[in-house]
Amino acid sequence: MLVAAAVCPCPPLIVPEVAVGAAPELDPLRAACADAIGVLAASRPDLLVVVGAGAQARMWEGGGAGSLREYGVPLDVLLGTGGVAGPPLVSSLTVAAWLLGRTQVAAPLHACAVPADAPADRMLGLGRGLAELADRVVLLVMGDGSACRTVKAPGYLDERAESFDAAVTAALADADTAALAGLDDRLAAELQAGGRAPWQVLAGAAEGAGLGGRLLYEEAPYGVGYFVAAWS
Repeated sequence: MLVAAAVCPCPPLIVPEVAVGAAPELDPLRAACADAIGVLAASRPDLLVVVGAGAQARMWEGGGAGSLREYGVPLDVLLGTGGVAGPPLVSSLTVAAWLLGRTQVAAPLHACAVPADAPADRMLGLGRGLAELADRVVLLVMGDGSACRTVKAPGYLDERAESFDAAVTAALADADTAALAGLDDRLAAELQAGGRAPWQVLAGAAEGAGLGGRLLYEEAPYGVGYFVAAWS
């Protein structure tokens, strides 16, 4: 059963070594992520599952290893305390590993990458299955909002982006699983909102769990929607 969840964005810039001179700009975001993950740590979990977008569906049991070298930083990170056999972690899970390295959650760990274009019903079903893996499951859900909030954003300016992100932040603040489940996958793709599929995994896992939500951060500092929330 899902007993808590943390939602965080996954830009590599959240790692100060990657952001370099711009690092202080995201200090409030880092602090909010630490607070959200602290809720997971306080929930006495039997299992932590980290979910993020990737090119293809993949599961890591016990943890894995990731690297930030593709961003010009000679920094490797470990997710969990188990072995690191298997493929390297995808970018979203590598950022999760860095965040978890700052706020430890004492529980066995799995990680799951889901394709950004995965159908909603499949993500909801995956979430339901993850929630049944242990008596006390917590999720760390990694995903960004739209990338079209300004003319300098990666996807340029799209007038639909602000309302899309507002709907997501309202759903995260209210722990509204129906609203997350109903996100328009085509619109999310057009707005380059990579968090849509992971958020729908959360929606499936939280069905009937009676969790309340708290929004800890909502900004679009580089024209990309970044949200942090804690459900418990």
